[in-house]
Amino acid sequence: MRVQIRLFAALRDRAGADEVTLELADGALVSDALAELRWLTGEASVVMAVNREYATADLTLQPDDELALIPPVSGGAGGRSLHARVSAQPLDPNALTARVTDPRAGAVVTFLGVTREVPALEYEAYVEMAERKLLAIVAAAAERHGLCSAAAEHRIGTVHLSEPSVVIAASAPHREAAFAGAREIIDTLKAEAPIWKREAGEWAAGTSPSAETM
Repeated sequence: MRVQIRLFAALRDRAGADEVTLELADGALVSDALAELRWLTGEASVVMAVNREYATADLTLQPDDELALIPPVSGGAGGRSLHARVSAQPLDPNALTARVTDPRAGAVVTFLGVTREVPALEYEAYVEMAERKLLAIVAAAAERHGLCSAAAEHRIGTVHLSEPSVVIAASAPHREAAFAGAREIIDTLKAEAPIWKREAGEWAAGTSPSAETM
């Protein structure tokens, strides 16, 4: 069977691609896939996510499984927390700030994008793809700026005046990195995540992300 495996952070850079394709025997296990990927992972301690859950080595793979190779996270003792979510429920900025608070961090930046000037906006998303994309964006920013932790959440449905449609939180040892990481996450999210906004019955114009970013 042929399976596609998504890559992140250092593994993505090493492979020069967001995904790799493996040809595996029917009934192959996670351990078989990891063995085939040793050329990429080397001696690094990696795990595989199957259908967005961490998997044990003895799990049997299915042709339609969604697979991702998860490299070790950097950022010091305890690793780094990365989080992304698309939700129809109101967002809680305080909860997201608490999620990224870290004893190694001297700076925590929280950004809220809110509805302005109109009674409400409507948001729609390709939720499964958007959450994966948000997580990849968060992970890339965390890697690039040396963040301790980072998170992004986006609303779908009706978002009323002054309510947040998106919340970004980032923590880092110093404020420059925290600000830069949060800025990168929101800018990249708006350019690449499959999320659409409707105002007064009209979908907002935007740009089509390139295949290389999706």
